[in-house]
Amino acid sequence: MAERKTRKGMRDAGAPAGIAGADLFGLDLDPPDSDTPEPGTRTDEAHYQGHRARLYSRFLEGGPDALQDHELLEMILFAVNPRRDVKPLAKALIREFGDLWTVVNAPPERLRGCNVDGVSLASDKAVAMIRVVGAAGLRGMRQRVMNRPVLASWQALLDYCTAAMAHKPTEQFRLLFLDRKNKLIADEVQQTGTVDHTPVYPREVVKRALELSASAIILVHNHPSGDPTPSRADIEMTKEIVRAAHAVGVMVHDHVIVGRGKHASFKAQGLM
Repeated sequence: MAERKTRKGMRDAGAPAGIAGADLFGLDLDPPDSDTPEPGTRTDEAHYQGHRARLYSRFLEGGPDALQDHELLEMILFAVNPRRDVKPLAKALIREFGDLWTVVNAPPERLRGCNVDGVSLASDKAVAMIRVVGAAGLRGMRQRVMNRPVLASWQALLDYCTAAMAHKPTEQFRLLFLDRKNKLIADEVQQTGTVDHTPVYPREVVKRALELSASAIILVHNHPSGDPTPSRADIEMTKEIVRAAHAVGVMVHDHVIVGRGKHASFKAQGLM
């Protein structure tokens, strides 16, 4: 039986030094199934080809809920390496990043070079195959809320903002621009900051609203810590934007802070 790669061997297989994705190489992988044939043999090839066929059938018959997260990720990885077992890599990626959504939205530099048992994300194609799934998901969610009244699609809007921002490693300040009928006419990221601060300039917020002929705006930003509780700086910054917007006839409907799995609404909390 061929020995599994050691941590050092996996790291030597081509992972770029110094990137966060290299932490993947320190993970203890699940031991091979007792019925898994020796890698590189004809029996092995027949085994994983049969496994792929079974995943396809389960997915088509039972939908995505019939598969675990790592199995859905396997199906994405099939195109990355059509002749090798990608299950160990899929499981390791889920373990490294925490969940499927974070994997498919991970920065390219964290994905590139991840290698398990000789199956790697070494090429641009491999990284792009994963990233395009996250991009497609976000675009679909965005299309559900654009040009629609925000009150009629408020939960869909929160879901979109959470998916787009909750797992970002740094703070991001997003502006949602509304017309007179409160339809969402533009969705823009205005600033990206550090892990606990984003510089926001009320004059720039108002200027952009006027350029788009927006009647109202919704402020959204994330807390990478996962806790959406507004800080004193968040509250003061919101007051400044409300004053600047009011001076030119633009309403600020709400300021939403996105955390991991939860959010905070300034309006609901009586902070504006």
